Amino acid sequence: MVALQTHALSKRFTVKQKRAGLTGSIRSLIKPEWEEKIAVKSIDLTVQRGEMVAFLGPNGAGKSTTIKMLTGILHPSSGKAEVLGLTPWRERTKLAYRIGAVFGQKSQLWYHLPPVDTFDLISRIYELDRGEYAARRNDLIERFELGPYLHIPVRKLSLGERMRCEIAVSFLHRPELLFLDEPTIGLDVVVKQRIRELIREVNKEEGTTVFLTSHDAGDVEELCSRAVVIHHGGILLDAPVDRLKREVLSRKIISLTLANGFHAAMLPSMAGTEIVQSEGRRVKLAVDLKQTEIESVLGSLIGQFRLEDVTVEDPPMEEIITHIYGSGG
Repeated sequence: MVALQTHALSKRFTVKQKRAGLTGSIRSLIKPEWEEKIAVKSIDLTVQRGEMVAFLGPNGAGKSTTIKMLTGILHPSSGKAEVLGLTPWRERTKLAYRIGAVFGQKSQLWYHLPPVDTFDLISRIYELDRGEYAARRNDLIERFELGPYLHIPVRKLSLGERMRCEIAVSFLHRPELLFLDEPTIGLDVVVKQRIRELIREVNKEEGTTVFLTSHDAGDVEELCSRAVVIHHGGILLDAPVDRLKREVLSRKIISLTLANGFHAAMLPSMAGTEIVQSEGRRVKLAVDLKQTEIESVLGSLIGQFRLEDVTVEDPPMEEIITHIYGSGG
């Protein structure tokens, strides 16, 4: 069954042209000139129920505009879309009861109130049965391990604690489709991993469809089975994440801080690795996983040097998308 489907979905904005200098500014006020900007260009997309799809692209690619159309916030300039069988901008109220959304940089929690109060407020907005609400709330509190800070004002919670509450609240009314916009932004590695596990768990147990945007390649690699890459308003690539792993996510970045007495110039040349940044005792290595294993690189380093700190990361999403764009998808 289809969760969402679009056909030639497009959005154009008319924006005022800016003119340089004082004279130009005055002319713009008296006789403004307008130009058309294409934010989303003829997108055809189908997402099946229960699927976890990554919707990727650089800033300004059209991701947010697309999501706003799919949630009914914006009307398209042309094209069609159905989300859970509804036209979002015509049946927005009906759709709101069946979808959820988490925006990493915009909180739905009441800042000065504890999370438990937001739970209660959301339950009344969605007109949940009180008995069902209590059972669902308690299940989410246990599953997301919210007990220790459920009664602490949101303003006093850490970012990781707040994001767990954000995601838990979004699941309260059992949405059939969940839009996640940068759900792990700014979180440390341990908290990121826990949140990913919780999202996977709810997807598996309740069949919730997940539509994810993220600049973190780890979110895509660990959560999604499919990636859709948008660039300049149009779809550049729609492929299984396994393909991206083989062809694109084949590099890792190792960040090292060497102990006193060691510096980057002392590092040996290793097959499949290159130094991409060096500053005294701090160094970043790019590792090509097609040529060598990350374990062998780390083993060699640990065997020859004393390390104060080491982290292994994916390359930035912008770099991944640039690679896709350069190869033509």
